[in-house]
Amino acid sequence: MSRPRIQPVVWSPPPAPPRARQAASAPPMPAPRILPGDGGGPEDVAVPPLGTVYTGVEEGRILAVPPSGAARVVAETGGRPLGIEIAADGTLLVCDAYRGLLHVEPASGRFRVLVPAGDQLTVCNNAAIAGDGTVYFSDSTRRFPLAHWRGDLLEHSGTGRLLRRTPDGAVDVLLDGLQFANGVALAADESFVVVAETGAYRLTRLWLTGSRAGQRDTLVDNLPGFPDNLSTGSDGRIWIAIGSPRNRLLDWAHARTPLIRRTVWALPEHLQPGPERTAWAMAVDGSGRVVADLQGAGDRYHFVTGVREHAGRLYLGSLVESAIAVVDLM
Repeated sequence: MSRPRIQPVVWSPPPAPPRARQAASAPPMPAPRILPGDGGGPEDVAVPPLGTVYTGVEEGRILAVPPSGAARVVAETGGRPLGIEIAADGTLLVCDAYRGLLHVEPASGRFRVLVPAGDQLTVCNNAAIAGDGTVYFSDSTRRFPLAHWRGDLLEHSGTGRLLRRTPDGAVDVLLDGLQFANGVALAADESFVVVAETGAYRLTRLWLTGSRAGQRDTLVDNLPGFPDNLSTGSDGRIWIAIGSPRNRLLDWAHARTPLIRRTVWALPEHLQPGPERTAWAMAVDGSGRVVADLQGAGDRYHFVTGVREHAGRLYLGSLVESAIAVVDLM
């Protein structure tokens, strides 16, 4: 696929906070246990009560990965599955970057397209399901296909969106102008929905109920890394997968002439600013206060893009690894 041109927008990012700002309140990430998969890039993870992990890999397969034993294929989408959620009836909701928003039956392997990819949905990325079946999901960018996601971060044009699909099939746009809309999570009481803006280092909140319903604000600003997928864990905390610490060169280039970023984009990918090897997950409460900050060296597992808390453990997915990582919480 030919690399599209970028039209950089000048932006002055806030100074990055210290990476170890929460080290005193949370220990380093424990060494992960590895659950072998059957394909590259298990980008997100979902865990039903019995502990078998569902994930999607770059070959278009949806896998069930047991706590021990071999992974098995439960469906093939023919696309690139990213975010994955478990519905109340045990079926799966899958954000497929090439196919759209999908409903998948793992028992039969059948799936149907709920919202097709195309002019109205470019990169379906992550989702959250409300109790009444309403689905909140992100469209990362209107400018770039998934293969060129780096271009959106360099351009900073802000074309991402948060959408909603109601049980009757109606789809509407709740937020637009987002900087690479990524992870989506609901408050435990469903009073608000949160979307990660990877390109702006923040979590944006939309209130759904109460006196502030319909209002948009910022739950967390100026994160020390690139936020990816989100999930709701115990005590209402919102878990954040941090793919990489922020890149000083990228922050510097954003505030300078667009020619610098055009030049960077023209370079071979291995010469462009890239993710730093790390394993990182954070959690915040409903007020945006950091309540967990687990960081690892990334020697066994890195580029964490999915995180799910289940039964005292964190399950991690990655865009570049070929396995799922499991971390015991202390």
